[in-house]
Amino acid sequence: MSASARAATGRDAGLPSGHVEVVRKRPDAIELELSGTWIVRGARPTIADVARDFAEPGLRRVTFDASALDKWDSTILTFLAALLDDLRERKVEADLAGLPAGIRRLIELAETVPEKEGARTVGRRGPWLARLGDAAVDVARGAGEFLAFVGEVTVAVFNVLRLRARVPLADLWLFVQHTGADALPIVTLISFLVGLILAFVGAVQLQQFGATLYVANLVQIGMAREMGAIMTGVIMAGRTGAAFAAQLGTMRVTEEIDALMTLGLKPIEYLVLPRVIALSVMMPLLCVYSDVVGIIGGTAVGVGLLDQNFAQYVQQTLRYATLTQFVIGIVKSFVFGILIALSGCLRGMQCGSSASAVGDAATSAVVTSIVLLVVADGIFAVICNALNV
Repeated sequence: MSASARAATGRDAGLPSGHVEVVRKRPDAIELELSGTWIVRGARPTIADVARDFAEPGLRRVTFDASALDKWDSTILTFLAALLDDLRERKVEADLAGLPAGIRRLIELAETVPEKEGARTVGRRGPWLARLGDAAVDVARGAGEFLAFVGEVTVAVFNVLRLRARVPLADLWLFVQHTGADALPIVTLISFLVGLILAFVGAVQLQQFGATLYVANLVQIGMAREMGAIMTGVIMAGRTGAAFAAQLGTMRVTEEIDALMTLGLKPIEYLVLPRVIALSVMMPLLCVYSDVVGIIGGTAVGVGLLDQNFAQYVQQTLRYATLTQFVIGIVKSFVFGILIALSGCLRGMQCGSSASAVGDAATSAVVTSIVLLVVADGIFAVICNALNV
């Protein structure tokens, strides 16, 4: 018993074509005879042309004969891969001995890595409860990975204190410059504008009560306690945190991190720790600088637009400026710096092996940093309220 599945149609006339003959060898076995030219631009059979022969009862084995096969490319591999998947579903044994050695090796290579679970269900959305559960699992897994990363960095810090860690000092000073002096222009601009905005917002409300004098107090307290630290943190999250993620992600893609491990160097100590130290040290300094620039911005509004006396404005600012307010902002900025550096480095170390993964890592680092900043700032607010400071 034999059947023929021809690829050439009226539309494909004149093009090279591939053919497959289905030959019944035994009641429980058939042979597929592949012939002709199997190329992308040519005509070729489909799985439907031969699948009906597989549906016959009693079929247990399929063999191949490619002695008449001429030219071929990945087209025949696609056909055979789909054919083998169909045979597996029908629990029919496939003997590839009759295929050319090159085709057999390519098929074996394609089947070396198992198909990712759920790869063929892309775009299908499961029940909302299942999606909610998956999201909860992802959040828990991410929190666990973050805590594990924090633990590794903490161990590295203790190793530094015991002089048992290899931290490149040249890189440390480079990161200090990158996170400190190089960030001054953008911090200056944003802080000055934030001081202006605070003064304008305060003036609009305080003018209703004839108390524009207290604009100085509003700007000073707002910058020292909140806006100086939080705005500097947002700036550094978008500027430095993303840069850390992109740098480490690129090193992951180019296998430089694997090379360091091969040389016996620990990536946490050699790559992550200098960045964490540099940013955590420079953030308080940037915060103090941001406070001063923001107060100057508020002074420009108070003196230039609200017609307040400069000496009186400065006196009002200094009168209610307390060390506690500045210390709160400095402590916040120190914690923010650690969170930003950890988030950027973690996303960089978790980066995939493709170019697009580097961009994803940078984006994820910024999002993670800002979320952690807001959460940490809320915790600080609760603590300060409980301590009445």
